Amino acid sequence: MKKILFVLSISLFSLIEVNAQVEYKVVTSIESIVPNGLGRSRMISANEKKDYKEFTTTQTEDDNSRNKSKRDEIRVKGYDETKLLNFYNVGGIRFQNIAANDAIITSKINTMIEEGWELAFVNSAVESEGGKGDGKGIFITRYLFKRNI
Repeated sequence: MKKILFVLSISLFSLIEVNAQVEYKVVTSIESIVPNGLGRSRMISANEKKDYKEFTTTQTEDDNSRNKSKRDEIRVKGYDETKLLNFYNVGGIRFQNIAANDAIITSKINTMIEEGWELAFVNSAVESEGGKGDGKGIFITRYLFKRNI
């Protein structure tokens, strides 16, 4: 008898999950890996919504015309910009800065969870020129949140 009740509760949970409308939000952290602390590090979160369809064209064999979306129409002017510290200073890698960034990012994640968001996925990447005298580089992380609406 207990097994049947358990199966029913899973089925009901699945029905609720399938019928729920979900919204997503991306928060991005960009942390500079430029030597000597010359870079800029920030956490960015858009406050405006955009419809990607307004800036999308479909390329076909018959019509391969260029996408004529204007950059100023695509740009988001309403966003939160949180200052983070760079990974490096004049003395090299600064572990205290990394710990400070972790605390700020954790605060953002915890606040969003309190607001009903769930951290669904995290993706990170590093970009660096890598050539002689490499003076460019970022460590970027995208946090994808979701919540039922």
